Amino acid sequence: MAAGRGEFFRSLLAGLERHPAQPAPGGRQPVRGRGKPGPGGGQADPDQRRAGGRGKQRRPKVAPSPASGSGRSCPEARTEKKKADFPKIRTPPSKENLVERLPPEILIKILSYLDASSLFCISHVSKLFHRLANDDVMWHKIYMSEFGSLTWKPKSVDDVAMKEGPVEVGDSSMGRWKRMFFRTVAGQEMSKWRRELRDISPYTGLPRQTEWVLRNLNVSWELTVCDCWGRERTLEPSRAYFFESSVVIRWGGGNLTSYRHISSIHLHGVRKETLKSPEVRRPDWRSLILKLDMKTQPGHFIGKDRLIKLMHLSPGVIVGIWRGQSSVAFIMVTLHFHKLVEKSLLGSPVCPYSEPVDRPPVYNLDPEFGLHNYTLHFVLHNTGTEIMSGHFRQLSCGTVPIQHGLVELKVINRTNLSQHRSLSGSVKLPWKSEALEGSVENCCIMTLTLLDEFQKPFWCVSSPIYITMAKKALSFDYSGEHFLMEYQNPDGQVKMKLVWLKEQRQFFLISLTVYISVFKVNKHFSTDY
Repeated sequence: MAAGRGEFFRSLLAGLERHPAQPAPGGRQPVRGRGKPGPGGGQADPDQRRAGGRGKQRRPKVAPSPASGSGRSCPEARTEKKKADFPKIRTPPSKENLVERLPPEILIKILSYLDASSLFCISHVSKLFHRLANDDVMWHKIYMSEFGSLTWKPKSVDDVAMKEGPVEVGDSSMGRWKRMFFRTVAGQEMSKWRRELRDISPYTGLPRQTEWVLRNLNVSWELTVCDCWGRERTLEPSRAYFFESSVVIRWGGGNLTSYRHISSIHLHGVRKETLKSPEVRRPDWRSLILKLDMKTQPGHFIGKDRLIKLMHLSPGVIVGIWRGQSSVAFIMVTLHFHKLVEKSLLGSPVCPYSEPVDRPPVYNLDPEFGLHNYTLHFVLHNTGTEIMSGHFRQLSCGTVPIQHGLVELKVINRTNLSQHRSLSGSVKLPWKSEALEGSVENCCIMTLTLLDEFQKPFWCVSSPIYITMAKKALSFDYSGEHFLMEYQNPDGQVKMKLVWLKEQRQFFLISLTVYISVFKVNKHFSTDY
């Protein structure tokens, strides 16, 4: 059947291309600006113009018009002649849009062979295809083919109609079945995985089954790299490393452009649908998660080894560049689990998922009391192992020590030796390209989940972090070398102080402080600190 349709379309296209060049049978080629075309499609005969009356008696009786005479001297006639000639001058037959010359019935018949995703995409090609691709009869057939055996009218249709408000009579049916189709699809898909995400872990404050849902829905992540010449390349992930509250995705460099030529990086969540027939290929829905502009968000150096150097692009993108060159060896992105399923599925190809605002109740009797009963889940890890993991409760602070617009939460106190923790193993970030692999010392990934007093995620971060040498001794309780690890974004800061114990050959974490932006606190709780 597919071969038959293709042969039909080719024949139809060939006929349309031949049609403008073929004169009507029994007529002559028309000459512009000389008389009216005769009944045979050619120009009127000179004798027929001289007879005058005989030619007019054969026509049906119409109301007299100033432009109905045999001459073409009046302005209306000249204007009509110019209008008739103008399209031929502007768009010769060889350059006409042959598709738009097809009758709407044939175009709708052609579009009826497309699936819902393809029909949605083609509606953005032109105004004509936007109007035809929104045909309500066609979307009604698509809806009935997908959900007709299950239900005729979804339960939420009446509720949605009431929420949308009154519409005009002429537009009441425009796109109704299209909107109903996508609402039903979204409702069925969301109900499947949202049930699994209701089980919240009291340890992290995140759904326990996030990894299972992502794997079960066959969710993947695609990276699109654009260079300064406008060329794009989309990469499939080479490996994904799942942890308790984050995932690290790696893409091999391959033939990527030079790092200095990259203009932007786009990260999309993609659901790979399992098709019943392998011969049918449907476009996968892409949900924008992250968009980086290299001009406004340049990267900064965080570490190197003998082969590569690492550049960090905020918020969680790591680019490995071959040393001595500017070519990209690999790209890694670390993503926090908070709302990751929604971000990977519910956004659009050009607009990320917008998290709904759910303001917690405010019952602070004393506005000077500040933040209280906060919980922190903190992990330092790389692509293979956890270096340090901790769960800290009953974190509080008042509004008095607010400095530089930040509220301070002390997690590990430098003076309390019982709170100090050792880091297992060395702090390093392993990497792997298509042919080589290695590790960069003094670099790792920090995943932070700060829960508010209602045990809801308040600040979630997953980002690379690196160690720097401290300028002075940070504690007199240890004789080793002192180091710092710091992270900062518009929502807050994290500062860690470490000591390298040479005999044990490991780091000790002697201080951990989290700073929260006062603007974020006021926006979340509708307060005025």
